[in-house]
Parts: sequence; C-alpha cells; structure tokens
Amino acid sequence: MPITELLEQNARQFPDETALIEINPEHEGSKAQTSWKEFALVEMNYQENTYRREITWQDFDCRANRFAHLLLANGVKKGDKVGILLMNCLEWLPIYFGVLKAGALAVPLNYRYTADEIKYCLDLADCSLLVFGNEFVDRVCEIKDDMPKLRKLYYVGSSCPEWAESYYSFMFYCSSRNPRIEISEDDYAAIYFSSGTTGFPKAILHKHRSLSHSAKVEQNHHGQKRGDCFLCMPPLYHTGAKMHWFGSLLSGSSAVLLRGISPKWILKTAAEERATNVWLLVPWAQDILDALDRGDIKLSDYDLSAWRLMHIGAQPVPPSLIKRWKAYFPNHQYDTNYGLSESIGPGCVHLGIENTHKVGAIGVAGYGWETKVVDINKDELPRGEVGELAVRGPGVMTCYYKNEDATRDSLSDDGWLWTGDMARIDEDGFIWLVDRKKDVIIMGGENIYPVQIEDYLRKNDKIKDVAVIGRPHDRLGEIACAIIELKPDITATPEEINEFCMALPRYKRPREIFFDKVPRNPTGKIEKPVLRKKYGSIDIVSIQTGASK
Repeated sequence: MPITELLEQNARQFPDETALIEINPEHEGSKAQTSWKEFALVEMNYQENTYRREITWQDFDCRANRFAHLLLANGVKKGDKVGILLMNCLEWLPIYFGVLKAGALAVPLNYRYTADEIKYCLDLADCSLLVFGNEFVDRVCEIKDDMPKLRKLYYVGSSCPEWAESYYSFMFYCSSRNPRIEISEDDYAAIYFSSGTTGFPKAILHKHRSLSHSAKVEQNHHGQKRGDCFLCMPPLYHTGAKMHWFGSLLSGSSAVLLRGISPKWILKTAAEERATNVWLLVPWAQDILDALDRGDIKLSDYDLSAWRLMHIGAQPVPPSLIKRWKAYFPNHQYDTNYGLSESIGPGCVHLGIENTHKVGAIGVAGYGWETKVVDINKDELPRGEVGELAVRGPGVMTCYYKNEDATRDSLSDDGWLWTGDMARIDEDGFIWLVDRKKDVIIMGGENIYPVQIEDYLRKNDKIKDVAVIGRPHDRLGEIACAIIELKPDITATPEEINEFCMALPRYKRPREIFFDKVPRNPTGKIEKPVLRKKYGSIDIVSIQTGASK
C-alpha cells in the first residue's frame, strides 16, 4: 500500500495518541509545552520560542490533508513537484505527507545548500512550488525572481516576507478531510538529491513502492512496537532519518525530533521522553562517550532504563567505538545500517542486533534485498576479494531524473544498483566496506583504501576524528595523507602519530600528517572534496598524466 495509507490507518486506530514531539533546547525555560490541540485557530500559533511541541496521529493526518488541499487549490496536479526547505520541525512530516496525498512528488532540499544550489535543484526537479522556513529567507529571496517554473512560495514561520504566502494563514481555510487522490505503489513519490561530492547533486527519483518497502525494512530490522519511542536528530531532508522514522509510522509509535545534538541534550531527552530507539552518527556517539569519560555528564543523572537500541549509519563504525559504548551501556542492543539515497536510505545492508561479534562489518543483505560484490566487468567475485558492492530490491531508485547517462552507469537492466562502494564479503557472508571506489589511493601501483587507515587511527585515544585522502607525489604518483582532529585540549605531534602507525603495513602508513578539523555533512559523511581542495588533492589523475598543464 502507499505509505500515506499507514498515516490514515494510525489516525483511525490511535487518534488521540502522540505521534510526533519536537524538542528545542534553545528555548528551555520558555513555555513548557504546546499541543496543537490547544490552538483555537490553525494559523495563529507558530510558537517559535516553544521548548516542546507535540501532535497526535489525528492532528498529523488532518495537517497533511489540509496541506494537500492547499496544493490542489494552487493548481498542483498529480505528478507535479513540491520543494521542501525546512530545518527539522513539527511541520516537516505533515507537509511531506500532504504533498504525497495530493499525488505530487516531495522534493526535500539540503538545508546547507547555497542559493545557487537551491535554484539548481528546484530547476532540475521541475518544482512548481516551494515550502521554506525562516532560516532560508535570505537565500530564497536571492533567487526568487530567477525561477520561472515556481508558481508559489509558502513560508512556514512568523513574520512572513511580503513576496511569499503564509503557510499558516492559508491552511486555516483548507479542509481537513482526505483529498481522495488515487495513489498506487507504482506512482512516483519523491525526488531526493545525491550528496553532490562531485559538482552539483543528481536528482534521484523514487516510487511509492520504495517508501513503503523502507518502512517494512526498518521495522523488520529494529522491531518497533506500539510502545516504542524513536529519538531522531539527523535532518529529515535526508532519506536516513525519514526512513528510520517510517518504522515508527508502521508500528504507530511515537517519535521525538530533537533540535540539538549535545551529549547533555541527547541523554536528557532520551530520559524525559522515555526513548527506546536512538539513531546516532559516529561523532555524536563519540561526543557522548568523551563527555562521560571527562565527567561532564553522569549517567546517574538520567533515567535511561527505557533505551533498548542504539544504531548508527551513514559511515563506517570503528569497532573500538562500540566496545567503549558497551562498557557504559552493556544492555543496549546495537545495529549499523548501510544504504544510499539511491536505495531509499538505510537498510539494504545491516549488521543485525544479533551480530555484534561482527562489529566493523556493515552486515548482510537487508530485509527484501540482495547483494553481491563484482569486478570491473560486473561479474560476481568470490568471497574475500575486493570489488564494487551491488544491491537489488524494491527500494532501488527508478532513475536519476533527467539524466539517462548517469542512470545507465548506475543501474543494470535487471535492477542491480552499482553503489560505487568497494567491499569484500568474508567467509561468514558479512560485507565489509573498504571505501568509495573514487577514494582509492593508488601509490606506486598499490591500491590503498583510506577507510582501513582511518579505522586504525581512530583507536588512538588522542584522536577524535580522522580523514585520509590522496596527495600528489612526484615519484609514487599519490601518497596517503591523514587529516587528524584531536580531542579538545589534547596535543600530539606528527612523530607520535607516525610511531602509532608502525603496526600498520608499511604501504598503508600515512606519508603526511596534518592536524585540522574534519568536516562532515549533516548525515555524518566526511566531506572529502572539501579536504581535497584545501590540501591540493583535486584532479590527481590529471596531475599525474599532465592533462592539467
């Protein structure tokens, strides 16, 4: 069934039970709680300075219906595209589902996009309407007169700019009844954007079938039940956070959107909201552990007895991190998830809570998925050999929208998605991610996979984060360079790091060490293009072949 029917089902079965909660730590001490059921008029109370807001399943469904009717009244037709440019907030998911209920395609946008990137993505996706929040007024204003495809701009927040329409004011006049637009699993549902590691991002087209399958995958892997509560911090524009939340949608359980990622606030919110299922990124888990090590926070201050599952995605997980986590939280179940926006986010591969002895691997094929590792000719490789990971299942994208060449390069005729990730399968059938194919460092003809060096360096107690990139070298063509972010108030020298790396095979040891901050995007991935540009590693192949001269 289309995923919109799950929302309607919850609204019928659990109308007065809490669906979503928003916690905004910046406004602690202001009005303690605001439920949308308290509002006399729909458009009247955005309550930007509210610490805690919540909605029930019935509220959620009514809001989605109202926005669907608003879109239809503005001439949005089945198959049209609607951009969503919002920070995580209580309005985000009802707007997303309103777009789907109208038969349109939701087009979530990265909140870090520049004005030019916003314009590029809206144009590429053929968006006819944009919903945006207060944080983006300046960027949207900069490009609003140069987007002829956009028929309307809707603003979510107080003090609506004069060149946009107020989401709240117009929602008041719209029906809360189901718009009854016929939708099937074979209809198009959403366009997501790739991380954009080279040039501008590609538009990824998904059907409703992909969204529905991701909900089944998530609940199958993590066992959400009616009494569970999912604590969500990563951005909802990305497939990861939203598809993990789909497990809550399928089970009719509540979720908390926390607008803050400090260790104190993660533990405080998990305790107060009785969170059972928490999805973290590696840096956030590290921050919690480091704060506990330093004594900045104490577990005795928080009742975390409801918390049963900690899972991580978006990047390789150092086994040493999970060992440290288990020392503080011995009763926690643990899982890691692998996926791409092209495979509707997390879950096409997952470790499984029963397989903590394999921490470091990304796992096995997820529910309803197939996997294999192939060589350059796309022939399947035997276990143990490094090749490109391929996945196939109901969550694979339809195509890269308006990009036949990129689609042909990434999708086979029989439905296999070439992930661009280098991996191997061990003797037990577990997949170990080696690195992005494009990140391979070729030093004197020897292939070096940066993630192996990064995982080793993260075992050093002084290191908070690390990224390894290739740097040009006159004789070897390319050498491994480690950019290391030390923990606060910690010092180290290149000589110390070199000594620590003596246990690595000689060819894997970094030839250069730099101490610097390691940039990551909102989904936790290292922004290696930023580092390559900063450290003169752009177009290494061109430098080697002389094409850059």
